[in-house]
Amino acid sequence: MRSNKVLFPFLILFLVADCGGGSRSSSGSSPSLTVTGDNALSLTVNGSNCSSNPYINEPCVSVTVCSPDNSACQTIKGILLDTGDIGLRLFKQVLKVPLTPVTNGTDTIAECVQYADGSLNWGPVETANVILGNEATVQPIPIQVIDSNFAAGQTVCQNPNRDPGSSGFNGSLGVGFYLQDCGSACASSTGLGQYYSCGSGCVETTVAVNNQVQNPVALLPHDNNGVVVELPSLPSSGAFSANGALVLGIGTQPNNTPSGVNTYDVDQFGDFTTLFNGFHYGGFIDSGSNGLFFTPSPPSLLPICHSDWYCPSSTKTFTATNIGASGSPSGSVSFNIANFDSLLNSSNNVSADIGGPVGPTPDLFDWGLPFFFGRKVYIGVENRISGLGTGPYWAY
Repeated sequence: MRSNKVLFPFLILFLVADCGGGSRSSSGSSPSLTVTGDNALSLTVNGSNCSSNPYINEPCVSVTVCSPDNSACQTIKGILLDTGDIGLRLFKQVLKVPLTPVTNGTDTIAECVQYADGSLNWGPVETANVILGNEATVQPIPIQVIDSNFAAGQTVCQNPNRDPGSSGFNGSLGVGFYLQDCGSACASSTGLGQYYSCGSGCVETTVAVNNQVQNPVALLPHDNNGVVVELPSLPSSGAFSANGALVLGIGTQPNNTPSGVNTYDVDQFGDFTTLFNGFHYGGFIDSGSNGLFFTPSPPSLLPICHSDWYCPSSTKTFTATNIGASGSPSGSVSFNIANFDSLLNSSNNVSADIGGPVGPTPDLFDWGLPFFFGRKVYIGVENRISGLGTGPYWAY
């Protein structure tokens, strides 16, 4: 999921409706891989970590949040793992522990985050202690509480996400490669439409970087230079669910030591270059996008169904080339696009072969969740060093 405001060199989001393909009963397969260690979080795609209303290709983790004084803690499942966003965002409806608002004088700081699929998150920024896996507690850090009713009558963030049931998740964990979700841009100027000071009304404001929503991985005492997302390969027909891992740190423990991967640096927008069918795109890797989203040239190459998905008459195999923003490395990626209706008509919830058009941003190539299956994908945090280089970068 990428915010469609290119702020602190960051990103865009796609979370496309599953057209009725939510959790379905099945005796189908559930490919799994096992990663152990205090720095490994269970990652399930439409599996046990997800909430009761997942959509197709939803990667879920569980996160523990505590009040800033540690007087109460709560483990929340159904948290969307999102390499295209920064920070922890939780629906108010699922929170059972008291948090502390981040304030501007007597006003409360709130945030409006708009994603490229048109959805919005609105709500106050509050501080919480956060626990990822069995790592040390990150305390206290600003997170967003998603609350469409906050500052009743506000007009700065129209039609935001309202509840976990309609959104399909209880919150999201953004583990992209920046330290904050807006950084120096929101600390120095307004006009970006992201942070607001809310009292009798809500007025856009600047927010110091330490009061912005933070990347909790970057604040760990160890394993803080990035993450590894690992998911198993899938059968060509898809699967009912899949089980993998979110591993914290890169090259800091035996379970996150890279081998045989290429590192792709990024430009000021967080993109490398994807070359596909003779056309250059801004490429990015986003677990929060539940398909591969791109607009081919010519668009007639892939027919569209359900407004959002490709439905070729038979599965098509393509090859694209990813190129680091600096011009190297260069590596080819083979991928398939299958008929989305075929997935809907099956009992499976997970597929590595679905995709759709980008829409208003045809110059982008969103390597969504299907890209992760059968790979270890490394996301390097900005200004942090590992054996793969200095972040930000993608590596696989």
